[in-house]
Amino acid sequence: MEKYLQKIEQLVQTFQLLPHPEGGFYKETYRSEAQILIENQPRNISTGIYFLLTSDIFSAFHRIKSDEMWHFYDGTCVEILYFTPEKTLKIIKLGNNFEEGQHFQAVVPANCWFASYVPAQQSFGLVGCTVAYGFDFRDFEMAKREDLQKEFPDFKEIIEKFTRI
Repeated sequence: MEKYLQKIEQLVQTFQLLPHPEGGFYKETYRSEAQILIENQPRNISTGIYFLLTSDIFSAFHRIKSDEMWHFYDGTCVEILYFTPEKTLKIIKLGNNFEEGQHFQAVVPANCWFASYVPAQQSFGLVGCTVAYGFDFRDFEMAKREDLQKEFPDFKEIIEKFTRI
């Protein structure tokens, strides 16, 4: 347990990670200078972050208006759950164990509710997220448990587990 906590502390300090509103820790590493107009607002074309989850801290269901590509860097598998427009649940395993169906990269489509977590106990997942068009907190929406359960009634237990409000 102590080694696990030391590793988390080391990653947070090394990469100057901050708490993220959805859960986990992050640090923006890239914001393109190039911009485009989205809904008559200038927006960066792309952004990138480091994102750290631990077995004790999950990323709650939320959505953004852009595609988000995830990249695996270190630790153990990170599972990403997202709801499709057809009301199904998809699970992406991000990691480096290909025999267990894990991938180095994966994309969560724009406007999908998604959450992520580290299933292994006393472990962490350090990943990167690239968003195009670039991430902006104006596009970020946290899911409300009750609303999400009404929209996806077949997945009430998963929604309960990965929401905070």
